[in-house]
Amino acid sequence: MTKRHDFRKLALTASPHDSAQDAAQALADAFSWSPIEEADAVVVLGGDGFMLHTLHAMLDSGRVIPAYGMNLGTVGFLMNEFRAGDGLTERLNQCRAFAVDPIVMTAVTQDGRSQEFYAINEVSLLRETRQTAKIEVTVNGKVRIDELVCDGVLVATPAGSTAYNLSANGPILPLDSKMLALTPISPFRPRRWRGAILPDFSRISLRVLEPAKRPVAAVADQKEVRDIAQVALEIARDRQLTLLFDPGHSLDERIVSEQFHS
Repeated sequence: MTKRHDFRKLALTASPHDSAQDAAQALADAFSWSPIEEADAVVVLGGDGFMLHTLHAMLDSGRVIPAYGMNLGTVGFLMNEFRAGDGLTERLNQCRAFAVDPIVMTAVTQDGRSQEFYAINEVSLLRETRQTAKIEVTVNGKVRIDELVCDGVLVATPAGSTAYNLSANGPILPLDSKMLALTPISPFRPRRWRGAILPDFSRISLRVLEPAKRPVAAVADQKEVRDIAQVALEIARDRQLTLLFDPGHSLDERIVSEQFHS
């Protein structure tokens, strides 16, 4: 049974595309909105990319509230169907809530600098030159692969498993699965290794071998750190986000059906 919420103040944000801006104008005229700083939840108009932008903005601001997306983009995997009209607060109060736990990436560069970023979809390590990357893979303090020779490797959350991870032949993870996908990108050796599904309490370390000869960049969603020596990855328990979905929005069915598309 879906737990009923009690959202009283709603904020509205929309992508810059014309369709989302037109919808935002229509909703602005029909509903009383609150500033996001005072709201209990935010309505997001656009596609998956703009939803990620909104979630990152909340992470950066330090104030995180539940997000309800209405799809005016292309795929809209993280969004609900767009519906105008009255009763928006009532719709949100009947929604099913899904927790989204971002990954925190601590990247150390070849010159010893350390940078920290959050990823809602995935963290990717990608070769910077024509030389293949060589990466040592460690999980929970144990070296699992001494030398992964590849174009790169990524760690995806359930929310990001249908994005870059899927295009790299990684597994689709249900949003409430509490798992992470560790997926190689064009692996050369070990030739038959296709990746791993790990519990989300796992601590993952990816160390670049021969970094001067084979430079590698790390990308946390859209934020890039070049010439890295090593990255440490784990779930950021203190930064949990919440996505809201309509009761009739069969997210579980969409996750299943995505796995049978050619």
